[in-house]
Amino acid sequence: MEKLIWLVLFTVGYWSYCIFWGIKGARQAKTASDYFLAGRSIGIWVFVLAATATSFSGWTFVGHPGSIYNVGLPYAFASFYAITIPFTGVIFLKRQWLLGKRYGYITPGEMFSDYYRTDSMRVLTVIVAMIFSVPYLGIQLRASGILFSRLVEGTALQQSFLGSIEGGAILLSVVVFLYVASGGLRSVAYVDCAQCILLALGIIALGVVAFDLVGGWKPFTAGLAGLAEQAPDMVAIPTRPESSSFLERQGTMFLDAAGGPWTGVMILTYMFALMGIQSAPAFSMWAFANKDPRPFPLQQVVASSLIIGAILFTFTAVQGLGGTMLDRGLIPGAEALGVPSSDYLVPYLISTLSDKAPWLVGLLCVCALAAMQSTGAAYMSTASGIVTRDLYRHFFNKEASHASQVLVGRITVFVVVSMALLVGLASGDLLVLLGGAAVSYGFQMWPALLGICYIRWFTSRGVVAGLVAGILAVTFTYVTQLGGLIGIGRYPLTIHSAGWGILFNLGTCCLVSFFTQPSETAQRQHRDDFHDFLAKHTILPPQMRPWKIPIWIFTIVWFLGAIGPFAVLGNETDPAQWAFGIPTIWLWQVCWWLAGVAMMYLLAYKLEMSTAPSGEVEPLADAG
Repeated sequence: MEKLIWLVLFTVGYWSYCIFWGIKGARQAKTASDYFLAGRSIGIWVFVLAATATSFSGWTFVGHPGSIYNVGLPYAFASFYAITIPFTGVIFLKRQWLLGKRYGYITPGEMFSDYYRTDSMRVLTVIVAMIFSVPYLGIQLRASGILFSRLVEGTALQQSFLGSIEGGAILLSVVVFLYVASGGLRSVAYVDCAQCILLALGIIALGVVAFDLVGGWKPFTAGLAGLAEQAPDMVAIPTRPESSSFLERQGTMFLDAAGGPWTGVMILTYMFALMGIQSAPAFSMWAFANKDPRPFPLQQVVASSLIIGAILFTFTAVQGLGGTMLDRGLIPGAEALGVPSSDYLVPYLISTLSDKAPWLVGLLCVCALAAMQSTGAAYMSTASGIVTRDLYRHFFNKEASHASQVLVGRITVFVVVSMALLVGLASGDLLVLLGGAAVSYGFQMWPALLGICYIRWFTSRGVVAGLVAGILAVTFTYVTQLGGLIGIGRYPLTIHSAGWGILFNLGTCCLVSFFTQPSETAQRQHRDDFHDFLAKHTILPPQMRPWKIPIWIFTIVWFLGAIGPFAVLGNETDPAQWAFGIPTIWLWQVCWWLAGVAMMYLLAYKLEMSTAPSGEVEPLADAG
């Protein structure tokens, strides 16, 4: 009963805070720009915290430690998304901000259709925004239902509707809808500030809980050795050195699924998928909403790469590995968690505190809810803006008033959350898979962004054809039933769907662009105007130009060594050879994480890819 009281108190208090910002944001939303972009006035620390919360969500809080629990340290390479997600931001956010400031864009669809001079990009951007936002939000809603159903076990709510997965998911969706629909992106940003802090504290606290359950450092290292020595399925099969291992990554690039999916190419292309989070249309709107680019490098280098990276490579890994040790009886005297599936690991860790610290159960529940809401709320808000501006306003009512745009935006929020709720509840035990599909679609925006930010050679026909090809490739290599129609399953050759998508996307884009180069001077001049403007505001100081090539070589080496084929050099499953009593592959990951932080610093600051431009940007128009 005491647990239930604390659970209700913390949850009601937290959700009251969310509703407060929804009401406050509604009062300030006077124009479409106010509602969809927070009046282009998001400050430094608001963006740093909000963008970090949007990038690392309920998937990070619940799905990531659960997958380490299920797969082992080969999956812990996914923790490098603390670097690869903001890497996309380093490449694109500053340049998109410059274009948004110059031309007054509110949505990426407006930016793409203006540059490529085709409404096809506007429609495709809406499609990508929806197929990204709906499943990604569905993850958060289902995860909240799992959390509620586990934490109310043994209380008066267990047999009620709220005690079910469906009840918890619906309750969260109602609260998120209320504050997002009311206040728009401004409310989302300020609520995300608190959610970012709660997310980080929650992951750290659960890592400490898992460490305490296994009994401290010595039992933990002994348990790791036990995973390598006592459980045959925890190490590579002697007759198949390329096979799956809980503490060792496969040594081959391509491998059939019978040997285990986490090959070098699979991990690399899976990281490509996660890079889709900040190339998705939603993050373009985050870029447009800032006063200036000053928050970008702080979020990319400090908040994400350094702080979140440190949390993932330590506390999240401890959660997953500790849970495995407990459930395999490798910790003498410790009670097994009895986790039914990987998605339930975090709720079960929280529930172990029910008798010892019921107040902490309530606090950790709020941390989990904050993690789940952070990303979902942002994508609800940005998707509503994209649908309103790029469909309703552009195709049906070009003279739409600000009030009517805000109304349509609120209706769209309701539609998006309803669709996400249906998808999430129908997903079953597939939280990580569902998210993988969403981010793979988001990654398909890379060629379109490269075309507008860097490569003036890409044509509108090439980018449109490439994006269509990429979406189809992701779908056929991800949805098993569709892949079966053409004789393939999910992830052919253990290449993630994002990898197949970008292969077809970029290949088609280059091929079609080659044959469709504009012959008219006006068309070429239109394209050149954008790139000349960007070149003027992103030129490197003379003293830094010699460092450009070495830094990019370092970046390529990092991708190959950290998440690419060379990462197999970190394998060593003999506990006698481990340093500090922990697997060599884990040390390899930590060392390359530190190298990745250095890489991000060099790109963001030294090459000035994320810093504020030296000159003033004069707007040509205001689309608000």
